Amino acid sequence: MTAVEFKNVSFSYQNGKQILKNLNFSIEEGQEVAFIGRNGSGKSTTAKLINCLLSAFSGEILVYGVDASDKKNVFEIRKTAGMVFQNPDNQSVATIVEDDVAFGPENLGVEREEIAKRIDFALKVTEMEEFRNKTFSRLSGGQKQRIAIASVLAIKPKILIMDEATSMLDPKGRNEITDIVEKLRKEENLTVILITHYMEETINCDKVFVFNDGEIIKSGTPREVFADEEAIKKAGLTLPRATIIAKKLKEKGIDAGEVLTEKELEGNLCRLFAKT
Repeated sequence: MTAVEFKNVSFSYQNGKQILKNLNFSIEEGQEVAFIGRNGSGKSTTAKLINCLLSAFSGEILVYGVDASDKKNVFEIRKTAGMVFQNPDNQSVATIVEDDVAFGPENLGVEREEIAKRIDFALKVTEMEEFRNKTFSRLSGGQKQRIAIASVLAIKPKILIMDEATSMLDPKGRNEITDIVEKLRKEENLTVILITHYMEETINCDKVFVFNDGEIIKSGTPREVFADEEAIKKAGLTLPRATIIAKKLKEKGIDAGEVLTEKELEGNLCRLFAKT
């Protein structure tokens, strides 16, 4: 089933500046995809169109078959596509963690008993159960981001959009959030959209979309995308760290193969040197 479909979508702000130019793409249910590109390339604008934070676009956007251009569908689409932003402090609406997580389903008119179940579920999957009665402002950055994810999960979305949601975290915190999202995708069949500047976060995605100046200039599997160095360079991006190391080794006469991850690089080097 198709979760998101863009057909000839363009978007301009009121000042006339065109941000998106004739986008055509689709995302299937249960997929994890990444939007990558320099700042201002159109990634976040595309995400905001998916969950109706922006409107007045040309073309057609369907979210699980529902027309995003029809204002009557905004409420339904926002229940379907939940968004986690870069700064969790901007997403918090309550002092106590439990109240923060409850806010979304309460606004949807969910029954009290069901809200309690959703809070339990969201805090459990984000491994934040012991913090339910804590003050949000006293949590660490990583803990706050987990609560931001829990707050979105409590509305039971089919699509989880992560808009630079790990950019303020250290590598350990990023890995923890990435693991939680991957677990949710598998267990809940969530469709996940990652917007990130960390190329390593895209490696396990089903598909990567490269944005440049409001257009998608490349899409495909991570391996296909990062093999196109011209597109990566044009979009102002860098290759994954392991890929860069492998290329530098090749320049020195050591062929570690085409790799995306440090694990692949390590394995190839071990096999290579085992032969010598």
